[in-house]
Amino acid sequence: MSLYDLDKTIQSRKGADPESSWTAKLFSKGPEKCAEKFGEEAVEAIIEAVKGDREKLIGEAADSLYHLLVMCAARDVTLSDIEAELDKRTSQSGIAEKASR
Repeated sequence: MSLYDLDKTIQSRKGADPESSWTAKLFSKGPEKCAEKFGEEAVEAIIEAVKGDREKLIGEAADSLYHLLVMCAARDVTLSDIEAELDKRTSQSGIAEKASR
């Protein structure tokens, strides 16, 4: 599954019955809960990266990407929006971009 497929699935769950889908259940709890879940998954990915467990890191990274997209979707930000921002940043070095913030 590509990130675009995942984003499309996530977007399709907005307004769905919370009893029919985990994603719909997250959306029903509001953007704050979606952000909290992303934070939890990101911390778990960090822990596995530090521990050096490749397989667990892969799983936690997948969870983190999913929850990042859910959090963004809860605030009406799509993967295309994120990609457009990344495209803007490719015109300059990362050091110059960071200095401009």
